[in-house]
Amino acid sequence: MESTHALLILLAPPLALLLDLLLGDRPGLPHPVRLLGGVLDRQERLSRRLAPGKLFAAGVFWTVVNAAAAWAVVQILTEIPYLGALIGLYFAYAGLALGQLLRESRKVRRLLAGGDLNAARTAVGQLVSRETGDLDEEGVRRTLAESISENLCDGFVAPFLFLCLGGPALLWAYKAISTMDSMWGYRTEKYERLGRFCARADDVLAWVPARLTAALILLAGRVTGRRVEGWKTKVPADAARMESPNAGWPMAAAAWVCGAPMGGSAVYHGQTREKPRLGPDTGVWDESRLRRLHRLCLWCGLGGGLLIWLYFAALAWSVSSF
Repeated sequence: MESTHALLILLAPPLALLLDLLLGDRPGLPHPVRLLGGVLDRQERLSRRLAPGKLFAAGVFWTVVNAAAAWAVVQILTEIPYLGALIGLYFAYAGLALGQLLRESRKVRRLLAGGDLNAARTAVGQLVSRETGDLDEEGVRRTLAESISENLCDGFVAPFLFLCLGGPALLWAYKAISTMDSMWGYRTEKYERLGRFCARADDVLAWVPARLTAALILLAGRVTGRRVEGWKTKVPADAARMESPNAGWPMAAAAWVCGAPMGGSAVYHGQTREKPRLGPDTGVWDESRLRRLHRLCLWCGLGGGLLIWLYFAALAWSVSSF
């Protein structure tokens, strides 16, 4: 059984990537993230009812419990005789979101091409936490570009990296914390205490993946003829302007490679915030630049994913040969 589990860890990443690109998140089917979201809603209500004055401690407790529980459940299920390998492959595939991200991108682009701005606003609003009801066409495209580039890390590179590092169980330990951050990690009065610890934990876990994502985007740009001169100073300088220690890296890289700025005015929870400007001062997010970003993300998934997998496969082979 140990050899079967080792083989699962070795082969799951490329198979899961192919399934993700081909199938994505199938509508109407149960998904572990939706199940986890329901659990988090109940945990939040319980915490606010039983410990309203100790929400930070509750957030620490639930972060540790959810990550440990996710790892344990997936680990136990993948060790079931005969069925464990298939279950593990499902969890590996379900933990990736590149295919769905690209599908949602195409949907927004089709709506804009068809002149349905209101529907495009609604569709992009399902991908971001900001308010999108008053965006013009360029604003929708810029918002979509920001969401795609940032979620390339959160939805693919980070979970794929943890999948290669420790199999489906480690991937879902990360996904538990990442999902908590997406639901509780807001710097608002409601979530400041409850979500503070999971947000910082997510920052730590995504530190390397965010910078790796930026490197893959820049490499993809170079391969496709969009080399960024001075990227060693431009991308880190832009990323440092963001509140998040990680979000700015893939966003800045994508902005420079695609040749259009990100950031600027955005409305969150009824309040207008001026986000730092990333990328060049000139350029507009039009259909051609969104197509370019789409190709970059696909390259990062196929080419970058293959590079990451081969690195860890070679590392595992070298360790086992001693």
